[in-house]
Amino acid sequence: MDEIKNGKNSNLALVAERLAGLTEDELTEKYNKIEHKLFEFANFMEAHLAFLYTPISNEIPTEGIIKKALQIEKGLALPVFTDAKNAINLYKISNFNRDLVLSADDILEPDIEKCKKVSLDSIDIAVIPGLAFDDKGGRIGFGNNFYTRMITRLPETCRKISLAYEEQVVDQIQMESRKYTVDIIITDQRIIYKI
Repeated sequence: MDEIKNGKNSNLALVAERLAGLTEDELTEKYNKIEHKLFEFANFMEAHLAFLYTPISNEIPTEGIIKKALQIEKGLALPVFTDAKNAINLYKISNFNRDLVLSADDILEPDIEKCKKVSLDSIDIAVIPGLAFDDKGGRIGFGNNFYTRMITRLPETCRKISLAYEEQVVDQIQMESRKYTVDIIITDQRIIYKI
């Protein structure tokens, strides 16, 4: 267990160092390439209901992706976090400005008074956040396990993808189980299909 934790910490330190070496302009250029690839990705474009997240700190910013997806009338579900067993509830949104509110943790979340709750079973493609990834679909999140648990509860047919700067891809992520991996990682340089 300590080996896994030490491996995660060294991978996160490596990623942080790589990202710190990039300018805002370089990050913006990389983000634009990632967004472009996502909107060319057939699985995303053909999905009836896509799961997206709103970012916390170092995750790929998704506000532009959410707005663009809503413009093309893509069905979108976003998470609302609850303290009950660290659960995530999903709500479908249709308007960025009207349907989202700031949570107590300063995270944009669907307004549960205005948005319709949807089940995990209805998600066709899920964009899963993370801080570091490997080419086997391994990911390191923030350690709260919200998304790790969610990955195992999504339908078998649901594609699990992550968006990442190339600098977030490391050689290997030690994981307790490979059942928590994502299927595809879209970076500014390539699309990685899990080996």
